[in-house]
Amino acid sequence: MGRSPLALHWKILIGLGAGLVVGLVLNLVGASLSEAAGPEGVVRWWIDFVVSLNGFVGDLFLRALRFIAVPIVLFSLIVGASSLSDLSKLGRIGGETVVIYLATTALAISTGLLLANLVQPGRFVSEAVRNQMALQGSAEALVMMETAAAPDLWTTMLEIVPRNPARALAEGKMLQIVFLALAIGIGLTRISPEKSRPIIAFFDGMTDVILQIVQAVMRVAPYAVFALLVEVIATMGLDVLGALIVYSLVVVGGLAVMSFLVYPAILRVFAGVTPGTFFPAIAPAQLLAFSSSSSSATLPVTLECVEKRLGVREEICSFVVPLGATINMDGTALYQGVAALFIAQLYGIELHLEQQITIILTATLASIGTAGVPGVGLVMLIIVLQSVGMSPEVMASGIAIIFGVDRLLDMCRTTCNVTGDCMVAAVVGATEADPD
Repeated sequence: MGRSPLALHWKILIGLGAGLVVGLVLNLVGASLSEAAGPEGVVRWWIDFVVSLNGFVGDLFLRALRFIAVPIVLFSLIVGASSLSDLSKLGRIGGETVVIYLATTALAISTGLLLANLVQPGRFVSEAVRNQMALQGSAEALVMMETAAAPDLWTTMLEIVPRNPARALAEGKMLQIVFLALAIGIGLTRISPEKSRPIIAFFDGMTDVILQIVQAVMRVAPYAVFALLVEVIATMGLDVLGALIVYSLVVVGGLAVMSFLVYPAILRVFAGVTPGTFFPAIAPAQLLAFSSSSSSATLPVTLECVEKRLGVREEICSFVVPLGATINMDGTALYQGVAALFIAQLYGIELHLEQQITIILTATLASIGTAGVPGVGLVMLIIVLQSVGMSPEVMASGIAIIFGVDRLLDMCRTTCNVTGDCMVAAVVGATEADPD
């Protein structure tokens, strides 16, 4: 009797661990040869080549996933909306989904603020370390400050409707793509079945085609995860966490509370799903989210995990999951709260209760429609800091200080984002368990 093949999430986990080890070895060896010439310079060249090669493989994999993300959102949401022929049911599911997403986002920010108030990570960083870290990231912080703009409710709502649907698809503006797909899906429910049936069958077939592409791409996921981690660790090393270890632990601790306490509790109460069922089912999506730092790139895998492994009906997950990848940023929002208080504590700025409530409201609003791509959390953070009146100098210096650890924390908060998407899909799937 042959041995059963190793599950995908275990393969990805092995790739992640191997990438961490190899990346750290390359980082340590490369650092020791940084000033070397002659034979040692050749070794250094090979190390740089290996790092660059792994970066190329990882970027190619992420491009493949992003290539899939837009069509799968469009096709799956059209099918999901058109299959809910009862518009009152569609409105109920949509309303329930949005309310849960916004509620968990606000809860995540509150959790981060609570932990940051209790631990006060900004008190653990010395002035010398603060100045050193600020110099390393000041240029990037100034560039991000120039591109960030405070959110306006009416502008945010207006931008949901695309001026040009083709441009929205070309530029990957997910919230506008969601609007387009829902509009087409609802329109299909308003015409005769004779006309709508072949159109729905086409989009359903295209969804299956994209899922086949997903399965093909996921065969190389363990190797791609290895490549992604090799580049990150070889470039940054682990010592970057040294000066900001307390801040990093507060962020990671808050994300762990959401992922392993809050989400399982909600699942158990409202969906009857146990952690032993939930986490193995979504493990491939979580591990890919961790290594890619992109909930949009992870979306195809998240859809497959929720439908095939967690057992949520296609019409539910094809509606809830793409919407979550667009508006649900629990992990990113929690990070906003911790980072805002951390920067305030660094510079002795007192943020009172009303200002912390402003952080909750602003971060929740800023998370709507934010692109699920690596690094977007820092841009959102600028918006949050602007809302509580921090000066440009403090914002630039504060963001520069945390810039060095953002890549690693981005991996953790993206994992929380994707876990939240899966949780909400399971809850909505349970409350809508009986098909019409």
